[in-house]
Amino acid sequence: MKTDAFEPHAHEHCIVDALQAAEQLCSTRGVRLTDIRRRVLELVWESHQPLGAYGILDRLTAEGHKPAPPTVYRALDFLLEQGLVHRIASLNAYMGCADPAHQHLACFFLCETCGNAEELEDSHALMQALKASADKRGFRIRLPMLEIGGICRQCQADTEKAGD
Repeated sequence: MKTDAFEPHAHEHCIVDALQAAEQLCSTRGVRLTDIRRRVLELVWESHQPLGAYGILDRLTAEGHKPAPPTVYRALDFLLEQGLVHRIASLNAYMGCADPAHQHLACFFLCETCGNAEELEDSHALMQALKASADKRGFRIRLPMLEIGGICRQCQADTEKAGD
């Protein structure tokens, strides 16, 4: 599934693709994507900005649901276990996984200006290099996650326009 956080696109396709991938993955694994888990996944995919657990809780409450924080955290834990979302530690927030069917290095570009984040799709070579370096040191990688902060192309262009 391709994500285009830093390029204009029809974002509704991101959500539809993510939900289809989740349904298929859960069916294959014999686990249930309950209504609350599905809704939390939809909320995470609603934009390309990482979303925290309390942001999810606020959205659910605004929709008329009355979930307790543990309900949201249990749903997020399930989604994490299934590889459907990633936790971005530096933001204490969650992002949908662009390739939930395969375990991979979760590498994110995080725009410090607009707040959007995009998962690097082709992280295989980077993961191989990290694994080789870890192996040399006798280190076993448990949580392959890389967060790279910077400024996206659109925000750079906006800054340049403002400076003119």
